Amino acid sequence: MVIDMNYILIGMPGCGKSTVGVVLAKKVGFKFIDSDLVIQEQEHKLLHEIISENGIEKFKDIENKVNAGLTTEYSVIATGGSVIYGRDAMEHLKSMGTIIYLKLSYPEIENRLGDLTERGVVLNPDQTLMDLYKERTPLYEKYADVTIDCDNKTIREIVNCIVNP
Repeated sequence: MVIDMNYILIGMPGCGKSTVGVVLAKKVGFKFIDSDLVIQEQEHKLLHEIISENGIEKFKDIENKVNAGLTTEYSVIATGGSVIYGRDAMEHLKSMGTIIYLKLSYPEIENRLGDLTERGVVLNPDQTLMDLYKERTPLYEKYADVTIDCDNKTIREIVNCIVNP
């Protein structure tokens, strides 16, 4: 069976999935898809509006369905940070390309992120960013085909690590 080649970027909010994704897509001549934007387009709402109106679990359901329904080839897909909670989505994405975990240390994530609610980060009210980081890291590692350590690397260096492993 021939699997269509796609690069699927996963990682914490703020790790650079969308930024790296655009540059990577230009470098390899692929399309760029931001799955968060696909969710917003399908729901006709911003991520933080979906979360505040429907709750975190409903948002995760929507995210899982949207990502599990993506059909594309020769694309770079930047996923939302919480995509790893959706088993259907992750199995589908893994079947259609290479999952690349953009790993960034906690201090760097904390430094890059602004207002988490404005950003549409899936975070329970009693959860800290550190709690979220500790919860998600093993899931990113579980699904990753390739892990790129992004600390102290420029966008160009990260893209080169992906293209020339």
